[in-house]
Amino acid sequence: MILEVAILQVKAGLADSFEASFKEASQIISSMKGYVHHELQRCLEEQNKYVLLVKWETLEDHTEGFRGSAEYQEWKRLLHHYYDPFPVVEHYTSIEL
Repeated sequence: MILEVAILQVKAGLADSFEASFKEASQIISSMKGYVHHELQRCLEEQNKYVLLVKWETLEDHTEGFRGSAEYQEWKRLLHHYYDPFPVVEHYTSIEL
């Protein structure tokens, strides 16, 4: 299982519109091969800051499958214009404790 983590800085004044667009975009990502779960959380200290957490079965399900798909083009159309700066996306894996 892979956890994708992205800190999203949404342009000032666009938070409500971003959240509405994200609801629409959620249908896209949740239909993709290897998708497990996602959540979007809004920062309490900075109103235009969010964290996106997505669980994928494999890294390739995200980096090749989703990002290489036609559906990703729609995802980009819906969401990418909200970000400034563009988010860094990182991937994490669980460790046994």
